[in-house]
Amino acid sequence: MSSELAVLKETVSGCTKCALHKGRTQAVFGSGSGTADVMFVGEAPGFHEDQQGVPFVGAAGKLLDTLLGGIGLTRADVFVANVLKCRPPGNRDPQPEEIQSCEGHLFRQIELIQPRLVCTLGNFATKLLSGKHLGITRVHGQEQDVVLGGRPVTLYPIYHPAAALYTRSMLAVLEADFARIPEILARMNAAEVRPPAPAEPFAAPQASEHPVQLGLF
Repeated sequence: MSSELAVLKETVSGCTKCALHKGRTQAVFGSGSGTADVMFVGEAPGFHEDQQGVPFVGAAGKLLDTLLGGIGLTRADVFVANVLKCRPPGNRDPQPEEIQSCEGHLFRQIELIQPRLVCTLGNFATKLLSGKHLGITRVHGQEQDVVLGGRPVTLYPIYHPAAALYTRSMLAVLEADFARIPEILARMNAAEVRPPAPAEPFAAPQASEHPVQLGLF
């Protein structure tokens, strides 16, 4: 973890910008590689995350690990974070004022980590980072070009893994969306190494029929 990311983690651990800090065991900053090409952003910590200080460690986290393994990745290869860094009471949905108070931490994480691909897990992360009100059902599996942390980034909305815990048919959708991640990265890599277009052949200027007379003034 870079020194700047470590400073940010310390800031988040002591954050009191919203009322959620009063009921937390600890803030959940995020985990993984501080130089990851791929970043996953979920909604908020749950009970187990609040206890352990690590995102996605409950049942949804185990499924996330399985989905990552299915495309040849581990937690160490990516960075995983949430929109909120503190657990909402009873795991309720984040409230607008809580998102507004906490979003600066997430945007700063993205700025420091500089991922090329940000996978949003569920509605809250997708709407916040896309800047649009379209829900995950409409946009999952569809890449979007956005600017985050002052840099162009590919946003890739995916259903939250918890969706498959409640609706088993969602597992196939999640697996299909995750399966496209290596393809997206490969396409991005190919675009970076694409050779420049050949220059136009140089054409010498034609001699003028009426040459300019140069003189001294």
